[in-house]
Amino acid sequence: MSASVDDAVLDEAGTRTPPRKSVHRVRRGRLARRRERAGWLFVAPNLAAVLVFLLFPLGFSLYLSFHAWDLFSPPRFVGTANYRRLFGSDPLFLIAMRNTAVFTVLTLLPTVAIGLVVAAVLNRKLAGVGLFRTLAFLPLVASTVAMAVVWRFMFTTDDGLLNLVLGWFGVGPVPWLTDPDWALVSLSIVTVWKSVPFATVILLAAMQGVPETLYEAAKIDGAGAVRRFRSVTLPLIRGPLSFVFVITVINSVQAFDQAYALTGGNGGPETGTYLLGIMLFQHAFGFYEVGYASALAWVIFAILLALTILQLRLARRAETEL
Repeated sequence: MSASVDDAVLDEAGTRTPPRKSVHRVRRGRLARRRERAGWLFVAPNLAAVLVFLLFPLGFSLYLSFHAWDLFSPPRFVGTANYRRLFGSDPLFLIAMRNTAVFTVLTLLPTVAIGLVVAAVLNRKLAGVGLFRTLAFLPLVASTVAMAVVWRFMFTTDDGLLNLVLGWFGVGPVPWLTDPDWALVSLSIVTVWKSVPFATVILLAAMQGVPETLYEAAKIDGAGAVRRFRSVTLPLIRGPLSFVFVITVINSVQAFDQAYALTGGNGGPETGTYLLGIMLFQHAFGFYEVGYASALAWVIFAILLALTILQLRLARRAETEL
């Protein structure tokens, strides 16, 4: 009798009304659908932006990589001719690959090493460390083109600041931007100066998450500062360190604005700073070979994807061994 009363309710006229549990279930269902619609409405602008500004350009560039297009006439389908030309008959592609590989190494190693040292210094409790943190992070907010122009004046062979300082120590003027080899080194110096603050922010945040009890235990065991850094800090920040590796490699392979502002859009002197980003810019906006430039863009994407997957697998394997 009690179960029947709970399942159904009779009103004053003796009409059987829906059970209370069913009414609550219907209300909860309506509320859930209303919240779901509200959620879709909130994310709809972002989804539309991703579709218009990310997915459509990606798909269109892949479509153009199989066509010849000069921005003025209709695209003409050429199949894999752009890729065959890129890998088979364009000597500048090999030069750009070599320069980009050397530039990536010259940028990656100093960025990670200096970022680790600076993050370790900023992680300590010292007088004036707040001011030092502010100064260390200033390049992160500076415009890449603006700081490249400033560095260009500093690299001037005759009266540049760097050569003036070297002259005080009896070192002759260095052809920073006039010699092909030194030009790539100069570009790496500028990129490292710009990249170190970002690496420092990530690594400093990771170091501050390391439990202090581990350092105290290492001190009790007699480990010095270097040993604690190598045996405690580095293993526990392996994930953020791998992230810094990946982001630095991606930024190095995609480098364009600092190279353009520092040495011009031709990758000079000669082909000293002819990177993949400069090559892409030249063919797209200099020679109006948009299809060929799209093929190059997808090759760059494939290279970055392979390097990222390799780095993540190596980092995962190291964590497993740890």
